[in-house]
Amino acid sequence: MTRSPRLVRAPALSDVAEYAYAATVEAPARLVFTAGACPLDAEGRTVAPGDHAAQARQVMANLETALAAAGARLTDVVKTTVYVASSRQADLVTVWEVVRDHFGDHDPPSTLLGVAVLGYADQLVEVEAVASVHAPAAERG
Repeated sequence: MTRSPRLVRAPALSDVAEYAYAATVEAPARLVFTAGACPLDAEGRTVAPGDHAAQARQVMANLETALAAAGARLTDVVKTTVYVASSRQADLVTVWEVVRDHFGDHDPPSTLLGVAVLGYADQLVEVEAVASVHAPAAERG
């Protein structure tokens, strides 16, 4: 049976953040580290130039695909870092809302950053994640 990471609330800290402040993983676990998911389509083109929300949706779809290839899913994620190429807080919030909505009730710790530029032409959003996957006892040997 797969066990999800335990998301930790910190009652002494503000509850305004839309994520847990920490996460723990019980041993034994296999960690999955993703590269930054980018807003690229199957042909490697940047989707929706100028549209933070649309790029965030593509990024999250690509992140789910990368996690699945590694045998993980969004509910296995224990930490994300969200990069937004913008100096406008409103753009960061727009992207965060898309990311948050994709995670649903699972709200792993996250860092949201505004950056000057990202790696691909017209790229505005990138999300990297760390996930933990527990193998059933029969598979652990």
